[in-house]
Amino acid sequence: MTAAEILAAASVPVAQAVPAQIPGAALGIVTAAGDRAVEVFGLAQREPDPVPMRRASWFDLASLTKVLFTTPTTLHLASQGLITLDDPLTRAIPDLRQYHRDAAERRLTFRQCLCHQTHLPAVEPLYTYGLDPSTLRAFILQRVWQAGPPVYSDINFMLLGIAIERLRESKLADLELPPGLTWHPDPAQSVATECCTWRGRVMRGEVHDENAFALGGAAGHAGLFGTIDGVLDAAQRLLQGTDPWLPELCTRQTATRCLGWEARHEGWSGGNACSEETIGHTGFTGTGLWIDSARGLAWTLLTNRVHPTRHRDTGIDTLRRKIGDLIVGQVS
Repeated sequence: MTAAEILAAASVPVAQAVPAQIPGAALGIVTAAGDRAVEVFGLAQREPDPVPMRRASWFDLASLTKVLFTTPTTLHLASQGLITLDDPLTRAIPDLRQYHRDAAERRLTFRQCLCHQTHLPAVEPLYTYGLDPSTLRAFILQRVWQAGPPVYSDINFMLLGIAIERLRESKLADLELPPGLTWHPDPAQSVATECCTWRGRVMRGEVHDENAFALGGAAGHAGLFGTIDGVLDAAQRLLQGTDPWLPELCTRQTATRCLGWEARHEGWSGGNACSEETIGHTGFTGTGLWIDSARGLAWTLLTNRVHPTRHRDTGIDTLRRKIGDLIVGQVS
């Protein structure tokens, strides 16, 4: 069965959700061999003026930044011998909690942060402390973080982003990215996200995540933009398995997590029909990517479900699982 045939069956629930629940979307499928199909739906922007969705539209990928940039960059640095995953972050950030040499943060490792196995909180409104990126980075490093059980944490990846900047001797926003991914999209070609009450405007071509915005637009947890073909290109590279660190990437570190990625488990975002070798991740703006290496198949659903507001139920969780089951069901 071709990618186009699989897509035809899976696109029905997306067409039903757009525009009734979500203004616009792009759905794409790619195989390891490069067979690809894409369909776009609805509007890239509804307010203040309607703008049609296009295949070349730039999506705010939100937390897909964690797996399309921060995770592979960290693994590449490890493959170069600059770090090991079980090194403490202080190998790259010696000034982490520098006034308290016995602080718990100084013992955190790259692996623990990649797998969200730290004591750090899920999220913190860091942007309310100021908008100077350098000062805010210093605040993140010196903050006394309240201890808690391991949770999915943006803070883990903010720290990884700072570590990458130190090791690469460059701000994230200045690092080169593959075609189809960028930190600096053309606003006129970008998909709108929220009408932000803090910034007082519809966010379009600017990162939706408030903390990433305050950090200068690019951070380890958010800030990456991509076209649907850019996301599918990244998925195809993983399916082809040319990177030496790929086996470790896909190895479960916990019952539900691999390095950076979520591992397939009952009730997760990718549906229940996919194989045990499937990894996936979602983004708050309404994005998601899933890679079933056993079947040599990947799919992505990119939406603007937070436009014009996050404060409504769009049914995105159900839609993601339904699409995953439909896609995998066509090739099983």
